[in-house]
Amino acid sequence: MTVPQMFMQSSALTVLGMTMVFGFLIIMIICVTLTGKIIHAVGADREDAPAPQTVPAAQADSGAITAVITAAVTEHRKNQ
Repeated sequence: MTVPQMFMQSSALTVLGMTMVFGFLIIMIICVTLTGKIIHAVGADREDAPAPQTVPAAQADSGAITAVITAAVTEHRKNQ
């Protein structure tokens, strides 16, 4: 295989690869746009939409957590 043939083949592969990436990006943009439109149509992007159920933070244990962290930092400083 001569150098010009190798150059033509590498150019063709480069163009093919760039076309595949460009096509994938176009498909991804279309999918993201459609997903956004579906979410908007369902109404999940509204502020008054019901919030998902989450576990509330344990406010009663915040003092205990602070004490444990303080004790750990004190112990670490003693050992150094």
